[in-house]
Amino acid sequence: MRQTIQFLAIFLIALFCTIQTFGQKGTTRIEPPFWWAGMENSNLELLICDASKPISGWKVTIKNENVILKKAHKVDNPRYLFLELEIKAGAKAGEFPIELTDGKETIIHSYQLLKRKKSPKTRGLSSNDAIYLLYPDRFSNGNPKNDSVQGMREGADRTNKGGRHGGDIEGIIKHLDYVEEMGFSAIWFNPFLENDMESYSYHGYAITDHYNVDARFGGNKMYLKLVEECHKRGIKVVKDMVYNHCGIEHDLYRDLPAVNFFNNDAKFVRTNYRESVLVDPYASKSDLKASVDAWFDTTMPDFNQKNDRVKAFLIQNSIWWIEYTGLDAFRIDTYFYSDLEFSAALGKRIYQEYPNFGMFGETWVKAHTMQAYFTQNNGFRNEVNTSLQGITDFMLSDALKKAYKEKMGFTGGIVDVYYALAQDFLYENPYQNVVFLDNHDIARIYVEMGRNEQKFKSTLAFLFTTRGIPCLYYGTELMMDHEDGEDHGLIRADFPGGWKGDKNNAFTKKGRTKTQNLAYDYVTGLLKYRNKTAALRTGKLMQFVPQDGVYVYFRYDDEKTVMVIMNTDDNRVITNTERFSEITGDFSKATVIPSGKKLSNIKNISLAPFETMILELN
Repeated sequence: MRQTIQFLAIFLIALFCTIQTFGQKGTTRIEPPFWWAGMENSNLELLICDASKPISGWKVTIKNENVILKKAHKVDNPRYLFLELEIKAGAKAGEFPIELTDGKETIIHSYQLLKRKKSPKTRGLSSNDAIYLLYPDRFSNGNPKNDSVQGMREGADRTNKGGRHGGDIEGIIKHLDYVEEMGFSAIWFNPFLENDMESYSYHGYAITDHYNVDARFGGNKMYLKLVEECHKRGIKVVKDMVYNHCGIEHDLYRDLPAVNFFNNDAKFVRTNYRESVLVDPYASKSDLKASVDAWFDTTMPDFNQKNDRVKAFLIQNSIWWIEYTGLDAFRIDTYFYSDLEFSAALGKRIYQEYPNFGMFGETWVKAHTMQAYFTQNNGFRNEVNTSLQGITDFMLSDALKKAYKEKMGFTGGIVDVYYALAQDFLYENPYQNVVFLDNHDIARIYVEMGRNEQKFKSTLAFLFTTRGIPCLYYGTELMMDHEDGEDHGLIRADFPGGWKGDKNNAFTKKGRTKTQNLAYDYVTGLLKYRNKTAALRTGKLMQFVPQDGVYVYFRYDDEKTVMVIMNTDDNRVITNTERFSEITGDFSKATVIPSGKKLSNIKNISLAPFETMILELN
């Protein structure tokens, strides 16, 4: 009932925002489209754009004693006005008029303040969670009627690996039980916002409307239902946020408020993709500018986050989505390309309203120090604290792959994993880092492991037993395959069974192949054991220097001790456990996880080539 009332209010807001005093339909856009009374921060900046006339010189009057117009900011484009408001503590939910006049014509827009919802108790992310990463366009098509939408540039074509395939929110909701049954506590969705681009619009990272979920996914109403359905199952929702850039078809680029709304005078200059210049004491100014202020791609204009209007627009949009939907965390795309001062302001503002909210950033970099550089309270920066809790741990992911591709020497191979974790002192809390094997931008782990099932299983064992927040890419639980390489259209393949007429339905045990069921059962067994074993979620980690291709580490607390033995060599090995006596102590027996097999003596443990064994000591 509450949502029905809210949707009615939203509809009325949209109607009021297009009514002029003399009854004609207007062409005005106001963003945010509505706001809330009683926010911790009293400031609100409205973007008003009238496509039909210049309004920058018009007089603005706010007729509400608890809403104060602090300043009307003009920009280069006379069709825009940015109104800096103060919403006083005494403001009540309801409508208030915004009057614009040039002395001859008067336009009144009715703006809505809603009553704040009670914040959910389950917010934020921690190492108690496990994330399922899901690509909306490639997971399941629940409503074929919205595959192509009239007036939008790209329709569905499932034969085009780089095109839209028709996956949507209804399809996701239909299969939430599948995600829940595996044991995941959170879902990270690649972006849902409108991407009305000529091509490659399915990926979601070229946003053309910051306040509307793409109609081909189902729109805002369906997104609200998705969050609600996830929360019913105890699943947290992670929204993919894109601050660095937008799509070239965005109104803010097609009709620029000002040239300095985007970097490089709104003209394409490609970034050099070098994060190192941010810390390099010898870096040139031109290299620094080429890293942070240039465009990510030709179709993605780079926001000038130093511009106060841009900063307010992006930060308020984040607050709006949290309050509107009740979601739990953000994954922040292309984190190191953003202005650090903007990132710090974003974090500060979000935590002001939602102290328990979760945020982690994509830091696809080439050094451990660079990953840590962007996180909160790390001691590297005195002047800027980003408030970023964790990162996507690319360095650990890359090290794990090397472990099964390279022979161990004094360095290289499995030693890289040891060294990666040895550098956790760089982080305030490394347990907030998101650990992964593959994702939507890199080859699937089964392909990376040369389609070797033992290596594949070993990487999964590591994922669910090491420190941090494990994140599994959709389909990895099925050992999904693709042609060699990192073609995005292939690594983002359709989930089998998500479309009517699919030959196999991998959402069910009967619809999966024998191999798929073996992989699925292994993932599910590991995750369910992790969910009931605090030692694997929040316990301490002790690792031992690898020897002869074998790496041993322990996760432990006062209740349990779990031993993980990784053989990365192509020969069978026998590991004598006396070396680990400082932690194994009087333990003499163990249970193999997740099979449940009992070992009556753990003095010498035999492992097959590339096998990883997880033992609960008892």
